[in-house]
Amino acid sequence: MMKMMKMMKMMVVLVLSCVLCVSAETLHDEIYMNGCSESDGEDMYGLDGDELYYADFKNKKAVYPQPDFVGFRFVEGIYQQAEGELQTCRGNLDIVRKALKDPPLESDAPSSPMIYPRDEVELEVKNTLICHVTGFYPAPVKFSWTKNGQKVTEGTSVNVPYVNKDYTFNQFSKLDFTPQQGDFYSCSVSHPALKDPLTRIWDVEKTVPGVGPAVFCGLGLTVGLLGVAAGTFFLIKGNECR
Repeated sequence: MMKMMKMMKMMVVLVLSCVLCVSAETLHDEIYMNGCSESDGEDMYGLDGDELYYADFKNKKAVYPQPDFVGFRFVEGIYQQAEGELQTCRGNLDIVRKALKDPPLESDAPSSPMIYPRDEVELEVKNTLICHVTGFYPAPVKFSWTKNGQKVTEGTSVNVPYVNKDYTFNQFSKLDFTPQQGDFYSCSVSHPALKDPLTRIWDVEKTVPGVGPAVFCGLGLTVGLLGVAAGTFFLIKGNECR
C-alpha cells in the first residue's frame, strides 16, 4: 500500500513509465524509463544496472554512454520518438496534477556523496573524479564541484538519474582533472529534501601512494642483493682454500 501511495505521488512531479523485466533463466534486469516535469524530461534504457541509452533533450540527440565495443544502438529516429513522448508526458502531467489537486510530495534525501577516481592516481596524469549519490526521491539532484575552494564548471558532466528497485534514484557527476600535489576537490549535492547541501572533500595527497614504502622496499632489495654478493664471494674463496 505504501509503494502504491508513493507511486501516485510520484506522478505529480514526474509522470513515469518503468518496465522491469527479470528472467529466472537469463538472470538479466532490463529497465526503460520515460518521465517528465514542467522543466525537464527523461527517456532512458538500462540493462543489469548499466545505462545503455538516454535522450539528451538539451543537446537534442540520443546518447550511448557505454564504450563503442559494446555495440548497442537503437533504430534511427529514437531521439525524435523520445521528444514526441516528452510532449505526451507533459500533457498527462497537467491532467494528473489537476486530478490530484497538487498534493504535497514525499521526498527522500540523498546519501552522503562518495568521491573516487576513475583510474589509479598518478601526479600530472589526466584522470576523472566521480561523485555518486543514491537513495533520493524525486529526481534529480544538483551537483557542484570546487578545486582548492574555487568553483569549477569546466570538465564537469552529469548523467541522467537511474531508478533503483525501491523507486528511489541514484546519479553520478564527473570532473576531468590532472592531479597535482596539494590540490583538494569537493563535490556538493543539493536536493529539495535537504536543508543544506551535502559535501564530500577529496584530497590528492591522501590518495597518491607515499614514497616511504617504495624507499623502504628499495633499501631492502639493495641489502638483499649485497648479501647475495657477499655470500657468493665467500663461497668462491672457500672453494679456493681446499
